Amino acid sequence: MIGSAPSDQALVKGRIGLFDVVRGFSVLSMVLFHLCYDLKFLANVDLLWFEPPLQDIWRASISWTFLFVAGCMCPLSRSNLRRSLEYGAVAALIWVATSLIAVDTPISFGIIFCMSACTFVAYVLQRLDALPSGAVAAALLLLGFLLLQGISDGTVAFGLVQLPKELYATEWLSWLGFPGPHFSSGDYYPLLPYLLMFLCGASLGSLWKSRGYPVWAMKARLEPFTTLGRHALIVYLLHQPLILAVVGLIS
Repeated sequence: MIGSAPSDQALVKGRIGLFDVVRGFSVLSMVLFHLCYDLKFLANVDLLWFEPPLQDIWRASISWTFLFVAGCMCPLSRSNLRRSLEYGAVAALIWVATSLIAVDTPISFGIIFCMSACTFVAYVLQRLDALPSGAVAAALLLLGFLLLQGISDGTVAFGLVQLPKELYATEWLSWLGFPGPHFSSGDYYPLLPYLLMFLCGASLGSLWKSRGYPVWAMKARLEPFTTLGRHALIVYLLHQPLILAVVGLIS
């Protein structure tokens, strides 16, 4: 039958196990990263190797994977509006908690905010029937994402283009990617450039959904990554307080 999925592929019915595994691996990596961060900067443990560029590469490998996988799953969601609102509520909770506890710099416009904002944009694009799809769109979005690296520091195109300083003169554009003169955050993931990584994943996710996922990808399972991936948001909320408690005992 024209348009049917090959015998080794299946139309999406349920979770994609491969996404759980990949996300779970990133969750564990995130926990280890924050453990090293807290040991070095809060407990003053001498981790000589936990320095840029390794530190920056490690951080990017976690957040970029989170956003890409979330984008891939976006076309599969029953309600991206609901997901966006849930992420937004969690982001607000994190901002309040980190502001009150003040162990480190409060988190404004962090990774969960970014997930909320990107998911909302995807919801709007879906409603307009304008959500990008296909490998070409994904490649262009990935290129745009790379070109916009450094936007929060005032440059794009690998430092070759300097952006107008007026964009950074107000606090009201910090959420977008232009932090104001008094802005600070312990975890900063504005809409730009990270929306482009999210939409890169959404483009490929739309393509894979239309073609049908391979059965092996649907059934993929590898513990403990599968369980961590299925409960990523809960782990995100709980891991830092637990790490801080452990660090407090040894510092």
